[in-house]
Amino acid sequence: MERGDENGPPPIDVRFQQQRSSIPSFLFIIFMLFLLTNHNGDEYLSRSRFQDALQVMNDQLSNYTVWLNGGSSNFSMPESPTALFSLGQSFVPYGPKLDRTHGSYFPNTTGFIRGSLDFYNITPHSLETTNASWKSQAQSFMSEANLTELSDKLGSWNWSATRNLAWSVVDRGPVFVEGVSERIAMIHGKIDLTDPTSAYDMQLEFYGVHFVSNGSIYGFAVPNGRGFDIRYIPVIVPESVRNETARVIKPELASRIKKVQEMIDAGVVEQESQGGNPETNCEFVLHAQIEPSPIFEELMQDLEDELQKPTGKWTTERPPMRLNGMLVSQHCGLLYRLHDADGLRSQSFFRKIINYASFSSIFYLVMLVLLSRQIDRAHTPAALTRLSLWGFLVQAIVDSVAFAGHITFAILTNGRSSMSLVAPAFLAFVLFALEAQHVILINQIQAPEDAATQQTRHTPSPAPSITTPATDPAQSPSPTASPRPAGPPFFQLVIRHLRADPQARIWLGMFLFITFIIRVIVSPSLTLLFLGCMYSMFWLPQIIRSAKQGRPSALSAEYLIGTSICRLYFALYFLTCPKNVLDVRPRRWAYYLCAFVLFQVAVVLLQQRLGPAFFLPKRFATTETYNYHPPLPLSVSDPEAPEQSLGDCSICMEAIHAEDPKPLQHVAAGLLQKVGGRKNYSLAPCHHLFHTECLEKWLAIKNICPQCRRPLPPL
Repeated sequence: MERGDENGPPPIDVRFQQQRSSIPSFLFIIFMLFLLTNHNGDEYLSRSRFQDALQVMNDQLSNYTVWLNGGSSNFSMPESPTALFSLGQSFVPYGPKLDRTHGSYFPNTTGFIRGSLDFYNITPHSLETTNASWKSQAQSFMSEANLTELSDKLGSWNWSATRNLAWSVVDRGPVFVEGVSERIAMIHGKIDLTDPTSAYDMQLEFYGVHFVSNGSIYGFAVPNGRGFDIRYIPVIVPESVRNETARVIKPELASRIKKVQEMIDAGVVEQESQGGNPETNCEFVLHAQIEPSPIFEELMQDLEDELQKPTGKWTTERPPMRLNGMLVSQHCGLLYRLHDADGLRSQSFFRKIINYASFSSIFYLVMLVLLSRQIDRAHTPAALTRLSLWGFLVQAIVDSVAFAGHITFAILTNGRSSMSLVAPAFLAFVLFALEAQHVILINQIQAPEDAATQQTRHTPSPAPSITTPATDPAQSPSPTASPRPAGPPFFQLVIRHLRADPQARIWLGMFLFITFIIRVIVSPSLTLLFLGCMYSMFWLPQIIRSAKQGRPSALSAEYLIGTSICRLYFALYFLTCPKNVLDVRPRRWAYYLCAFVLFQVAVVLLQQRLGPAFFLPKRFATTETYNYHPPLPLSVSDPEAPEQSLGDCSICMEAIHAEDPKPLQHVAAGLLQKVGGRKNYSLAPCHHLFHTECLEKWLAIKNICPQCRRPLPPL
């Protein structure tokens, strides 16, 4: 091609760059605009539902007010089931009014109630085979039930396996209403029915009234999220107080309307969530009776005022609140007898949470200090090779679950005590971060040593050059854009990265394992199994590694004993204390678990004194270790030379002599001289020769060969 021919076609091997498609950029811009301009549709739907509910509540209040005044309205009160009260008296006798100077009932029931349940099937077919004293009352009560819909209403919940009840109550306290002489308080809350074999609890919403003068509670318990019209509560109270109860409902309706209106005006709209509650249509009626207290009424009121607004005033010791009750469903043929129920006031419960958070923070802080001191002591590669990463990995997983549990607990409490739970959650997270970092460091040191094979890097061979004969530019075809070479798939790139990066493998493994754990701990039975497995593996991997390597661990006695005691505090508190904050029932096997953990600590300490394999038989106690001092042939050219050099040390670059004159000054001639000469050198598995002293100093920093970078076994 001539120089002047500058507009000629380019060479055939020139590749034109293709313009990048604008479609991905356009889609990305559309997506960002959608995120910026999109509003949460669920929030708008919830706001619309709240506005509709507000309109319905206003209509209910209007109709109910007209009905109270004796006018004609769309509301009518159904008739009271007479058989319900006779059945309730068989289980929960109506509480008498007490003399104020001899005893009193608790004026406020706000708090948490835990009790045991006895199940009874009161369907007509089952009642025929029972001889209970309340059989006739139950038959009369079930005579009005529609048995054709019974199976559909029951749902999938195992009602016969329910044995425990957890009841959270909010008591608004008595309010002054014109024409009402009784001290009646509106109460509401949540009832959780527990089945040990199920991963979920049956949640019921409770709406009722509390008669302070005689300690009686009446209410409805409906499935979670179904809602309930509180205007029908007077149907299930005794006839003597029915009219007064109906008058107390009116200010409660007005209060709810005001609350909903304030939420809408403030833009605070709560979205309802079912939370995995089993489907059921069973509605229950609850009758409960609080046991009287020997404290007279004035002193009980002083105790209540001090609990609500503490001033430091001396009051008597608060007696335990106990109650019994009955939970019955006419449409489902179910009856539960509530007995041995203990109540804990919210303020007392929050104080209990604060005490737990304080002690937990102290123990986590102690574990954090012990771990920091252990890391400072054993930070060299020589010490890290004697540690088991699985022991620290198990502790990191336990601490991550503890962090998530404390944060969740703090969110659920939603009170003054929730801030106190942030302290142990934060310390557990810091402890998890240090342990995870230490696990990664141990893996980096031990991976070259423990790896059976090393990955070989495949370098692509250069493509052979192809020479094409020269052609006339005029006859050469027009240049075309060569296709872009297709890269490897995304998943293949991810797999390559995981194979090449050990830290990525560890983090991915921890993420998958923690995700699996979070799914497992939803089930109460699997949670205890997980806890037992994790605690039993704290020091067991360290015992196995020390015995296999033939070297004791680098764990200090301070770290072993201190960490074990702090860990066992949480296990003993939740599994042996009947009054723990989570209301976990005591387990006798917790003592065996603690004994097993302490036994592991004793074995690790004995390995440091008696040998790593002291508990194994002699034929298994010997471990094959690499011999750094094999017999090497002397110089053939001059076997009687005074200084026989075996080569140069790759570390200090000095000659390696078969015999070191310094240590041999104190060693006798003969066999001992030969032994002393052999230990002066060290031959690595890669056949590189070093001074023993130099190699020891090198292995204290890195456990790879300084010349070929191959992993080296311990010296």
